[in-house]
Amino acid sequence: MTSTSPRRHPAEIPGPTDRAPAPQPSPQQSLRSRLAPRAHRYTRISPTVLRVCIGLIFCWFGVLKFFPGASAAEGFAIGAMTEMTLGLMPAPVCLLLLAVLETGIGLALLTGFLLRWALAVFFLHMAGVFLSLLVLPDAAWHAAAVPTLEGQYVIKNIVLVAACLHIAADELTP
Repeated sequence: MTSTSPRRHPAEIPGPTDRAPAPQPSPQQSLRSRLAPRAHRYTRISPTVLRVCIGLIFCWFGVLKFFPGASAAEGFAIGAMTEMTLGLMPAPVCLLLLAVLETGIGLALLTGFLLRWALAVFFLHMAGVFLSLLVLPDAAWHAAAVPTLEGQYVIKNIVLVAACLHIAADELTP
C-alpha cells in the first residue's frame, strides 16, 4: 500500500496561520528567569557560605598571630589591647590571647560547633576592635573622618559584623 500524498520534509510542512508567533522574552527577562532558581538556591545556603568564609578569614588571621611579626595588624592590636587592659597584660600575652580567640571563633564558624557561643564572642571581640579607634586615636586617624591604614583595617570589619548578623539571624530562626 502506497500513500498518494507526497512525503514532505518537516521544515516544509506549513504551520497553522491563525496562531501568532510566540513572544520572545527580552534578554533581561530571559537572564532573570534563568538565574532565579539558582538565586533561590543560593539564598538558602548563603548563611553557610558566609559562615565558612568568615571562619576561614578568622582562622587565617588568628593563626598568623601565633607567629610574632607575621600579622600586619599585630602592633595595632597589641597596642589597643594593652590600652584596654590598662597595661596589666603584657604584649606577648595579648598576642597569644588574640591568636587563641580569633582561631577559636574561626574554627567554630567553620564547623558550626558551638556556633551561638562563637557568635557571642565574635560580637564582643568586634566591640573591642571598634573600641581601638577610640583608645588609639593617633594610630587610627590622620584627622577627623580620615582613617590611617590601621583605622581602615578596623573600619572594614563592619562588613564582618553585618555578615555575622545574617549568620546569627539564620541560626536563631527556627
